[in-house]
Amino acid sequence: MFNSLSDRLTATFKNLKGKGRLSEADIDGTAREIRRALLDADVAVPVVRQFIAKIKARALGAEVSEALNPGQQVVKIVNEELVGILGGKTRELAFAKQPPTIIMLAGLQGAGKTTLAGKLAYRLKNQGHTPLLVACDLQRPNAVNQLQVGGQRAGVPVYAPHPGVSSEAEVATGDPVAVARDGVAQARQALHDVVIIDTAGRLGVDEELMRQASDIRTAVGAHEVLFVIDAMIGQDAVATAQAFDEGVDFTGVVLSKLDGDARGGAALSVASVTGKPVMYASTGEGLKDFEVFHPDRMARRILDMGDVLSLIEQAEASWDKGEAAKMAKKFADQEDFTLEDFLAQMQQLKKMGSMKKLLGMMPGAQGMRKELEQFDDSSLGRIEAIIYSMTPHERAAPKIINGSRRARIAKGSGVHVSEINQLLERFGQAQKMMKRMASGGGMPAGMPGMGAGMPGGGMPPGMGAGAGSAKSKRKQQQAKGKKKGRSGNPAKAAQQAREAEQRRSAAAEKRFDGSSFGGGGSSGEFSPEELNLPRGFDKYLR
Repeated sequence: MFNSLSDRLTATFKNLKGKGRLSEADIDGTAREIRRALLDADVAVPVVRQFIAKIKARALGAEVSEALNPGQQVVKIVNEELVGILGGKTRELAFAKQPPTIIMLAGLQGAGKTTLAGKLAYRLKNQGHTPLLVACDLQRPNAVNQLQVGGQRAGVPVYAPHPGVSSEAEVATGDPVAVARDGVAQARQALHDVVIIDTAGRLGVDEELMRQASDIRTAVGAHEVLFVIDAMIGQDAVATAQAFDEGVDFTGVVLSKLDGDARGGAALSVASVTGKPVMYASTGEGLKDFEVFHPDRMARRILDMGDVLSLIEQAEASWDKGEAAKMAKKFADQEDFTLEDFLAQMQQLKKMGSMKKLLGMMPGAQGMRKELEQFDDSSLGRIEAIIYSMTPHERAAPKIINGSRRARIAKGSGVHVSEINQLLERFGQAQKMMKRMASGGGMPAGMPGMGAGMPGGGMPPGMGAGAGSAKSKRKQQQAKGKKKGRSGNPAKAAQQAREAEQRRSAAAEKRFDGSSFGGGGSSGEFSPEELNLPRGFDKYLR
């Protein structure tokens, strides 16, 4: 959503890097570029004027002139002011002391209220609440049916005594105010602690829409009125928000379609103009594509600083703690990291959602935008197919996978043999890294493609480190291949020759002392304990 704005602001701040002192001309130029970026993103003109005035006032003061790094200080000021116009603080639903808590959704037709009702119900259900959906949109064709489908997907009951209309030709006959009142009574009787009321919208703001929404709010005594607004609405966002604020007096804003390709000015305008907080954001069509709106985190995303906190929260919510504990024990016991483990971790990662979205939360993600756009989430499904096409023995010991086995796996999973080769190469790197870290050695130097999104540190095929890592690998191989030259000093050369002869003699004695492993034992018997292997590895020697 904010890609264009983020690119413009990042390019603007690059011009400030390395400057020990900022002149008034530098600050004016920066403010002018920020103003253009915000206007291009469809942010309301009054909001832009107020925002730029605050930035210039702070940037021209002692706050920047006395800073050790003026450029970073300007970025800090822009970040703080962005948080301010986005609402300042995070706010979630305020539940009533005496249930049920009544939540009413209002907004224009097409803003996504009905879809959002199902998402909100699903979220509240997962938090331990017992929500009830009430269908009060009796005017849009099939709106009641859509809410019933959404409720079924979320596993939440829907109160819909009136079927509504099925086509534009029909005239609505039901009373939405009576349906809302009866729905709340039904919730009290069935002991539901939350009621979510889906109201009708219009293609534009009109008196009938406002009167109906206001009558429903008065009839049920709604505790929260959420104004749902399409994030792609552009400059109309301010006028629409002000009209609903005057007509319904909403308590919070929900931004829908935040995953779209529009410029996103609505998010930066509504909270500042109305003084009402943005509480939630809808980021897709799925039930789970719904998140709390954090102004500070959104500001960091816009400035390409990443949103690691949201990433951690998603991981905590979706990661299987039992699987994590099992993997941690295996890691501590220094057991081999197998393709079965790789598959299990990748499946846990898929539960967190789109890889593009997850990687986009990392700091500096805007700098790898092209790579992220080219990344195909379906590649994870192909990796699953590849591993499922292997035998249990091949998953446990991938080194046995020769050419004929690779051809068989490729045929069984419907991919090219090159994808099998890439996966095994990446897995081998991840396996080396896990062994090194388990033994306390830290991250191996020069490991290409590590630490960027796949379980065990590896990236999916096609998302590697690129030519730079290959060049580094060649240099390392060349360095390993170089032998120590013979000294030009005759005395030193003779000493080197004697040492080399001693090493050859010792190696010959070690080879023919009667021990298969060169251990020098008189009995000729071998015990795995003599090798000091990692725990769990001895099972492969039996």
